[in-house]
Amino acid sequence: MSLAPRLDLRQTQSLVMTPQLQQAIKLLALSNLELEGVIAEELEKNPLLAAGSDDGEPQQAEAPTETGDDYGDDEPVTADRLIEAGDAQADAPLDVDYEAETFHHDSAADMAGGGGQLGMDGLSGPMPEDGPDMDALAADAPNLIDHLLAQAGEVLEGEELLIASRIIDAIDEAGYLETPVAEIAEALDTDEERVEHILAIVQSFDPTGVGARSLGECLALQAKEADRYDPAMATMFDNLDMLAKGQLPQLRRLCGVDEEDFADMIRELRGYDPKPGLKFGGERAAPVSPDIFVARTRNGWAIELNNATLPRLLIDRRYYSELAQGAQDKSGKAWLADCLASANWLIKALDQRARTIVKVATEIVKQQEAFFLRGVAHLKPLTLRTVADAIGMHESTVSRVTSNKYLACERGLFELKYFFTSGVAGADGEGVSAEAVKSHIAKLIAEEGSDILSDDKLVEILNAKGFDIARRTVAKYREAIGLGSSVQRRRQKALG
Repeated sequence: MSLAPRLDLRQTQSLVMTPQLQQAIKLLALSNLELEGVIAEELEKNPLLAAGSDDGEPQQAEAPTETGDDYGDDEPVTADRLIEAGDAQADAPLDVDYEAETFHHDSAADMAGGGGQLGMDGLSGPMPEDGPDMDALAADAPNLIDHLLAQAGEVLEGEELLIASRIIDAIDEAGYLETPVAEIAEALDTDEERVEHILAIVQSFDPTGVGARSLGECLALQAKEADRYDPAMATMFDNLDMLAKGQLPQLRRLCGVDEEDFADMIRELRGYDPKPGLKFGGERAAPVSPDIFVARTRNGWAIELNNATLPRLLIDRRYYSELAQGAQDKSGKAWLADCLASANWLIKALDQRARTIVKVATEIVKQQEAFFLRGVAHLKPLTLRTVADAIGMHESTVSRVTSNKYLACERGLFELKYFFTSGVAGADGEGVSAEAVKSHIAKLIAEEGSDILSDDKLVEILNAKGFDIARRTVAKYREAIGLGSSVQRRRQKALG
């Protein structure tokens, strides 16, 4: 064994995550709206970048070619090249007849100036001149706390208003008081009796039932408002657990009423609101804007990105020329070269991101065409690998592209991940999507009437329809769509 020093050559492979590579990967996973924030940051950092014009045709700007990166301006760059930094062929153009379909004048994204909008019947109906008012669609719902505070300000003042404000702040979005009265009294250094008195005033506010500390108290407040609160109703409110368990004969005897009166009590109870605060809405839901539009045309399917939310970037050639011709030191020239290279890379990455999204969406529509034509019952099982193999990209690339992206078609708005589902075996040997099975289960239960279908009966019916499915799978799918067991549904029928 030799202990002398020596030189050896070793060849290894490694992937270096450069800042540009990290940026390309990050851009793929962003939605169009999220991309706007990234673009805004880049516009602030890079003086050579400028926002494109939204009126008419987008302006074209050719950047100087001395970029310092490895790709010429006229060389196409694929998504895998951006992500894996490897050579590849240019993306094949989409199989679309551009002469027959002029996308920049007939899509849901480009027709905001008086064309049409994507509705349940495709592209139809006039749009407002300035496009749809998305803020109006997602307008703030009335706020429960402000509504209660306004009522308190009309009837209370001074210390009583302070106590009422503390009580109202402790009311959740459903209308229930979450904090014990003793804790509120201790925090305000006052008597519990006084807090109880102010709470009774708050409980008289609209909506009826607000400020209750339990479901029974909430329903009792509404019964008092309707002048239907009597000892029998009070007993029912104190024993709601028996009603939930379906112990109707025992509860009727406990209330001391006959069957006719008991049926009236249940009908009255079903008319009350167990969560009165929810009519004022909770937190404002974040608006969802589609990233892709899919519309059926005479020649097939038209698939286009939502240009209304897609940021446009240009390189300011005039400003670059002014900076390049000015007197600069070595560090200034290096900084300008870095800005130009970064701007070129970002624009290439955005362009290829758009191409990749359209390419993936096109394959999804191709694979799930039956869904777009006939509905969710015809959704097929689909995996990321199937799409990745079909378009010649890596599975991780498809996963990033389908994250946080939404597709709008005549059947509604769907997240791209929705189209990737597991499945069960079908009678024809082809798999059937789990969503399709759930749709069949929901339809069967909705149409069951008085003959409640057990899980075993559902399995029998689904097997007759050609679905090779087990009972435990039916139970799992039924629970996933929020439907109770046959016992629970039978109990609900009896209460109704």
